[in-house]
Amino acid sequence: MANVRIDDAIPLEIAIDEDVASVTATTTNNSEDGTSLASSVLQYEFKYGRRYHGYQAGSYAFPNDEPEQDRLDMVHHVYYRALHNRLILAPFDPDGKRILDIGTGTGIWAIALGDQYPGAKEILGIDLSPIQPAWVPANVRFLLDDVEKPWVPSTDGEGYDFIHCRYMAGSIKDWPRLIQRCFENLKPGGWLELQETRNRLYSEDGSLKGDSYMVKMMEGLIEACEKIGRTMDPAPLMEGWVRDAGFEKVVKQTVKLPVGVWPKDARLKECGALLRVNFIEGVEGFTAALFGEVLGWPREEVEALNAGVRAESLRNDIHPIFDFDIISAQKGR
Repeated sequence: MANVRIDDAIPLEIAIDEDVASVTATTTNNSEDGTSLASSVLQYEFKYGRRYHGYQAGSYAFPNDEPEQDRLDMVHHVYYRALHNRLILAPFDPDGKRILDIGTGTGIWAIALGDQYPGAKEILGIDLSPIQPAWVPANVRFLLDDVEKPWVPSTDGEGYDFIHCRYMAGSIKDWPRLIQRCFENLKPGGWLELQETRNRLYSEDGSLKGDSYMVKMMEGLIEACEKIGRTMDPAPLMEGWVRDAGFEKVVKQTVKLPVGVWPKDARLKECGALLRVNFIEGVEGFTAALFGEVLGWPREEVEALNAGVRAESLRNDIHPIFDFDIISAQKGR
């Protein structure tokens, strides 16, 4: 697989005179630290009208019900399109290799990779929630596990050839330790790829103001996650953590992700339209537990913030952007 270099230096063009309609929105044996999906630790918490995972409760502050699963699949598509229809940017060929997907969620990345590379030896997705489908490619399997506890060894006991970790902001207590474990569990010459957005919104034209509801939401999420010891904005520090762990050939690439249908570029407009839906339909799940339980906001203030975020997301005169960082790094041979 050839390496791809993505240029983030060019300002995003804004479409003029837009007339865009609004977008509507396996099993494995038990181990000491992992639980088989067949044995089903199907424990859930229900609050704020949503369903949350029960296994290692509190490790993930967001819902895991069907609306959340649909949102996660949508965000997967955003990242796939943002990377020009690629699942991996590292110069890595999955054929014949063992691959680990940390925080697999609905399993959509692992399944897509298994479909695209039927020659991959094994693709293992691990997550706290058993929300993955039963029907998957023959080389894909899932395990209910906490990545911050002692790891389940690879099938051959020799480690993985590639470890993928994406969209885990707000879910990890000790990022340097996690990255060190990735290093230790990779075979010599193996690759790690981290994909995370920098979760402080900005605009290139000054249209996004500091008192924006979207900015307030993101800043509140960052504050709440800091209080519970699970940073919501690990991306700015990832490259340093990877280098400190001993990785070589560290490559950082950055993609601009717009929120809204204002970009002129058709691919970015598609990404922005979906991220607008992500805000409109996802804001309730983002704020319910963290703003109410951690920051102590009254329910009516949380609902007012949510309403403001939804309204702002539909405005084409505000041009918010996330930076999306991809860190690819190789373990020395």
